[in-house]
Amino acid sequence: MRIGILGSGLMGGKLGTIFARAGHEVVFSYARSEQKLKRLARGAQGNARAGTPEEAALGAGAEELARKVRRAHVVSAFGTVPSEVLFPVFETKRKAKRPSLLFCGDDQGAKEVVAGLIRDAGFEPEDAGPLRIARYMEPFTLLIAQLAYEGTGGPELAYRFERFA
Repeated sequence: MRIGILGSGLMGGKLGTIFARAGHEVVFSYARSEQKLKRLARGAQGNARAGTPEEAALGAGAEELARKVRRAHVVSAFGTVPSEVLFPVFETKRKAKRPSLLFCGDDQGAKEVVAGLIRDAGFEPEDAGPLRIARYMEPFTLLIAQLAYEGTGGPELAYRFERFA
């Protein structure tokens, strides 16, 4: 899959690196310097490169997106974990019990694509339902941030949902 990273800060840089290492083609864009983008692409150790935001959008299928822009399929994901946990989770993704990662959206096809990316990153996707559920995930994100950055355990924090049948 071709993935364009529009915003190569902590979260975008780490997710792009993980997606490249998982075998996806990644274009890093929009950072404070072109050198940072090139450094991210080299460090990704996969099929990654630096580019402009336009190139990242084109690498994400801009023509197809342009045809569907009025009917864009939005999926909310990756906001409920600190960026500091992304590499450790990816490095241990072969473990039997993976941390959970919540996502939500209205289009089933788009949700399936995102669920695959979540698995590629080392998490177990947990479908929270339609996009309107994002309003409930946002306070959960604040709780995770409180525990990660204000708590005593540090930001390498992930969560896991378990079902008991």
